[in-house]
Amino acid sequence: MDASTAPVISSGDTAWVMVSTALVLFMTIPGLSLLYAGLVRAKNALTVFMQCFAITAVVSVLWVLVGYTLAFDRTGMVEGHTGLLSFIGSFSRLGLSGMMGGTVHPNAPTIPETVYCCFQMTFAIITPALVISAFVERVKFSSVMIFTVMWSLVVYAPICHMVWSGPGAFLWGTLDYAGGCPVEINSGISGLVAALFVGRRKGYPLHPMMPHSVALAVVGGGMLWVGWFGFNAGSALAANATAGLALLNTHLAAAVATCTWMAIEWVRFGKPSALGAVTGSLAGLVVITPAAGFVSPLGAAVLALVATGACYIGCTWVKRKGGYDDALDVFGVHGIAGLIGTLLVGILGTKAFGGTVDIATGTQFAQQAKAVLVTVLWAGGGTALCCVVVKAMVGLRVEEQVEEAGLDLHQHGEVAYAIEERG
Repeated sequence: MDASTAPVISSGDTAWVMVSTALVLFMTIPGLSLLYAGLVRAKNALTVFMQCFAITAVVSVLWVLVGYTLAFDRTGMVEGHTGLLSFIGSFSRLGLSGMMGGTVHPNAPTIPETVYCCFQMTFAIITPALVISAFVERVKFSSVMIFTVMWSLVVYAPICHMVWSGPGAFLWGTLDYAGGCPVEINSGISGLVAALFVGRRKGYPLHPMMPHSVALAVVGGGMLWVGWFGFNAGSALAANATAGLALLNTHLAAAVATCTWMAIEWVRFGKPSALGAVTGSLAGLVVITPAAGFVSPLGAAVLALVATGACYIGCTWVKRKGGYDDALDVFGVHGIAGLIGTLLVGILGTKAFGGTVDIATGTQFAQQAKAVLVTVLWAGGGTALCCVVVKAMVGLRVEEQVEEAGLDLHQHGEVAYAIEERG
């Protein structure tokens, strides 16, 4: 490569994506950890913290060894071809081989590939952490770890590659700014399938299983709101006007959705709940994820309104009628809002509806529908396969007496809250 064609690294873009990387990691530890630990019963709080912490470490190592190359390597990929490399990457970046020396990825030509790799790693970390929330309080820690490794390779990496890796990928052309398919729909469908496969918690739904600390959940939800600026605005992969639009849309969608959920509860129950406000904010943050850099602020508000109503129904009436135990509503929030955002960005993201994409609305909506269908089928089938294999290897659920007593002490030899006995 001569000087005229060498990539020009922008210090501003690099600094912004590095900050965004920290913000997205902050979403998992401590943000998601606090939210989910607060939502479970006290006897299982430490287990949830431990699962999120361990997933962060395990997926990071896996990403460096093989995850990144499967998700983003484009060696041998040809635009217009539909061979194996349109579904999964090659092994040329195995162990991040060849990444030293200032290389860049074609998706992010103004930042070092090491930074791009690390930024994408944080997405790979948070997604399985979302999935496992569907079956908390009843699954072995060893099963969670094996499931995470398998799921990351079998489900996450291929969907990520199909949507994001570049021209020639099977779903390239889908409007997915920051993870509607790889993160939100993927985690929502996978969580639902896993919850159905594992079965309901002992006593559910006859006995109430209330959050042990709404305060922790609110703190965690607030951290997610802040971290989502890195998730969405960072996905511009540059410090530019598109990042600014994504930043504004992200905050507006979360605010509109929070107000909407509070209004629904105010009308139904005469008072809004803190947990409802947090859930509403998440619905807004999820729905804007695939659309953040494509829609106008008015479009972001519309998405938030639609998604909040749908998620409210999904987390209450649909879940009750379905009888499934999606413990922390990953399908009810991430799955439903992700589906809505990924589909509707095909309308609201086009210039005909005030968006930034100059393409016919019908054509783009058809592409979005194709991406949603492929993601649902791949996530559902791949997750079922992972559950079958893990069950055959080590089993899935803890024993009934362990579930009743709580997983913290049995699985980790510690508890979240040690109360000192006084004589």
